[in-house]
Amino acid sequence: MSVTAAGAGVPAVELRNITKYFAKVVANKDVSITVHPGEVVALLGENGAGKSTIMKILYGLYQKSSGEILIRGEKKEIKSPADAVANGIAMIQQHFSLVPTHTATENIILGNVKGHIDIKAYEQKIGAIAKKYGFDVPVDVPVGRLAVGQQQKIEILKALYLNTSILIMDEPTAVLTPQESDNLMQFIKDFVKQGNSIVFITHKMKEVMEVADRIVVMRTGVVAGTVNRTETDEKQLARMMIGEDIIPPERGDDRAYLENPVGLRIEDVCLSSKAGVLLDHVDLSVHNGEVFGIAGVSGNGQDDLCDVLCGLKKPDSGRVFFGDEDVTNLSIRKHNEAGLGYTPLDRYRDGMVMDMTLWENMLLKECFSEKWLKNGFIRKKALKDYTSEVIQKHRVKATGPDDVARSLSGGNQQKVVLAREVGIGSKLLVFNQPTRGLDMGAVDRIHHVIMEEKENGKAVLLISTELSEIFEICDRFAIMYKGRVMGVFKNGEITTEQIGLLMAGVKEAAE
Repeated sequence: MSVTAAGAGVPAVELRNITKYFAKVVANKDVSITVHPGEVVALLGENGAGKSTIMKILYGLYQKSSGEILIRGEKKEIKSPADAVANGIAMIQQHFSLVPTHTATENIILGNVKGHIDIKAYEQKIGAIAKKYGFDVPVDVPVGRLAVGQQQKIEILKALYLNTSILIMDEPTAVLTPQESDNLMQFIKDFVKQGNSIVFITHKMKEVMEVADRIVVMRTGVVAGTVNRTETDEKQLARMMIGEDIIPPERGDDRAYLENPVGLRIEDVCLSSKAGVLLDHVDLSVHNGEVFGIAGVSGNGQDDLCDVLCGLKKPDSGRVFFGDEDVTNLSIRKHNEAGLGYTPLDRYRDGMVMDMTLWENMLLKECFSEKWLKNGFIRKKALKDYTSEVIQKHRVKATGPDDVARSLSGGNQQKVVLAREVGIGSKLLVFNQPTRGLDMGAVDRIHHVIMEEKENGKAVLLISTELSEIFEICDRFAIMYKGRVMGVFKNGEITTEQIGLLMAGVKEAAE
């Protein structure tokens, strides 16, 4: 504990019996959370547990239905983010709210100054704040030109510029390299040493165990328990979150897959756009019965590679093979027929039709197949029965195949997409960040499915920004930076530090 022990002195924040309804749905019920000066409180819970909702109430984005908010012992009505800022509260959300054409300084003062602006004076002021906290950020460069880690620092500087003493951070390391994550953890420790407070929403147990003083676990909109970090471990936290133990799938260390035929071969693939080079001479191969990972910070060509593999984009040069079949110039439908199962990054936009039922979503990619048709009509009963089996097998929380996709939580939607693609992908499975934003229970289920498909002899390509995920289930992995493959490695062959440097474009790290 940094400045004050939990329970001592006047709390920086007290949420008392907060309840929040959306129509008839209870998002939070009688939630009470206390945060003291000099304390990091981690907020854990499954998707839909109410973590982000309760923090958005504290920040004024949502209005509570009942309950009280006390800031430094005084009851406050926080009806907008402006009210929150006036009380020293700032929130850094998972998706940045920066104007890419503006400089760091312009983004930080945006909405906070008026009249004639001496931009140089503000650059000096913000530069001083950045120096104080060890942030190496150019204050006069458009943020669109900066790395993601630097953009994260600018979001933090926006809060520091407003003299924030209570900082809410929602999944702050989701797009950072290991070194950038370490730097952020150090900032958190330094920030609370000065008597400030942080509420930290994350799915990453390692970060919780590194920086949290207390951990609040939420389930279905209520507080399931509060524990001190020194008195718990990851297994106990998992049980509190989902009600059962998490048993990771066994990857094994045998190299038998290297003797199997190659299920996916990417030969010297290049792709460019008006914005520049997207893929730069990519060469990769994935064997049948192998899980091959691609690590890297988001936006370094991974999504473009997926677009090429599913047939959405045609490469400028190079070739793609599924087994011995050249699929480089085939349509999306022909890619599917060639045995591809593909889980896209954005399930809402590309993976499902949210206003369709679950059984209709299961049909989406096979509506031309004889599998579900008879004399031109859909075999609705057979399709519904199959969807019911999928719901049961993959532990989807749904009442049945007639549920509308939109009514499911994000994790359960992802399970449905995954089940459909596993059924379609007879030869190759491509997963683009399949566990992004999901809770531990859903992540565990998806990892087990991936390992089952590896055992079934399918070639599996897994794109992930989570190194822990790459280490847990991949046999080999590549690292991508600005569309280039920085190296291909066996699991355990190089250190996390070397991987972080490669993710930042430092080629010498492999040596």
